[in-house]
Formats: sequence, C-alpha cells, structure tokens
Amino acid sequence: MKKFGWLKLLLLLYGVIGIAIYYGQDYFLFHPEPMARKQTYKFDQRHREVNIAVSKEANLNLIQFMPDSNGSNPKGVVLYFHGNRKNIGWYARHTTAFTRNGYEVWMPDYPGFGKSTGKFTEQVLYEYAAVTYQLARSRFNADSIIIYGKSMGTGIAAELASRKNCKALVLETPYYSIPSLFSHYLPVYPISRMIHYQLPTYEYLPRVIAPVTIFQGTDDGVVPYSNAKKLQPLLKSKDTFITINGGSHNDLANFPAFREGLEAILLKP
Repeated sequence: MKKFGWLKLLLLLYGVIGIAIYYGQDYFLFHPEPMARKQTYKFDQRHREVNIAVSKEANLNLIQFMPDSNGSNPKGVVLYFHGNRKNIGWYARHTTAFTRNGYEVWMPDYPGFGKSTGKFTEQVLYEYAAVTYQLARSRFNADSIIIYGKSMGTGIAAELASRKNCKALVLETPYYSIPSLFSHYLPVYPISRMIHYQLPTYEYLPRVIAPVTIFQGTDDGVVPYSNAKKLQPLLKSKDTFITINGGSHNDLANFPAFREGLEAILLKP
C-alpha cells in the first residue's frame, strides 16, 4: 500500500508539471520587455528607428544601426534576429562586430518585445521577418544581405533564408527545433504534442541556397551542443559548422574562433 501511495504521488506530480509546461510554455520560452512608443532608445551607435504598420493593430519596430564609417555607402546589411530576452536594447551591443566592418544592422523586435505590437505566434514571427527583408530589398541587392539569427532567432532566420535569397545565413547557438530542445530537458513528457511552437530549423536548412555558417559552444547551458550538432548533417558541402571549445550561450564573441569566422564572412566580397 505504501508503494501504491508513492506511485499516486508521482503520477500526480507528473501531471501537475505537465500542465504547468503546457500552459506556461510562453513564460518559459519568452522573456519580453515592452516599451512605450514615446520612449527613446539611447545607443552609442548612430541609428535610425523605423516603425512599420503591419496591420491596424500591429506595429513592427526595428532599429537600423549605421556603419562606423562610410555610412552613405555600406557594404551591405545584416538582418539580425535576436534571442528571447527583453528587446533590441539588450542585443544592441552585438552590432558593433558588423558596423565596424562597414555593414548596417537592422534589428527588428518581435510582438510584445520593445515597441513592436501584435499577436505573438510562430507565423507572425515569420511574417515580421519577411517584412524586414522586403524593406531591406528596397535598398540592397540580395547578395548584400546577410541573415543572422541568435538563439531563438535562429529558427526565424533559417525560415527566412529558406525562402529568400541572401549573401549568407549565420546561426549563433541554434537549436534543432523547439520540441527537440524541450525534450532534452524533459524527456519523460510527450513534448511534440504539448508545445505550441515548432521553429523547425532542421526543416529549413536543406532549403537554404546561400552559404550557411553555424557557431556553437561546447559548454552551452541553454542550447546543448548535442542539439545544435544534429544540424551539421543537413549542411551543404560549402557550409561551415564552427565549434567553440569552452563557449557557452552568450560569450562566443569572446573567442578568437568566433571573431575570425565572423570576419571571414563579413570581409568576403
């Protein structure tokens, strides 16, 4: 009877945790920090703020960071799809790697992040990315556009590059898919039937024509190295998977292998 009591307790606990995962998945996955439209970003870099009325109810806010020099004739533009925290202000520090090499960086916020509004769904993430790309194409040729994804943004970037031409696709700390990432931490749950978001990077990579570069650290505590490594067999012969030994989720820029790999992309004609 005592064993039966423990079994009931375990089953109850299993059910409670499962319910919490299902109904709280947005809380676990996304950590936005909204801003009022009248608030002003204060960046050291030269920048322009752009607001696009996607619909009557939805606004896409993005910041265009200017190159350090020769701003009137940039080498191209990096469309930077950031991670799941706060807003553009949190990720702006990463733009200098591109602006010092003569590129503009256009960084959009997702619905509910910063000044962007609208319904937050996977399809809307893809739609906002497509709007950003279309705006970039009004000024730049496709071979001057680099699509860049960091963490959560890697699935969005991969989806965009699977449909649109670009100079290169760069993925920093990518996941195989959101369900596969959850399953790594919660293997006893039927995650594929519980998670609303898919972001299946593995489906999009084989459709990308442009060169692909992946950066992944071996000590990543958010996206395990093994999860990102599953993407390597999907790469083309001209693509590159760069392992950063000792790198974690947010410090890859501190490693020479990352900086050298990124500069090789940016300096390529």
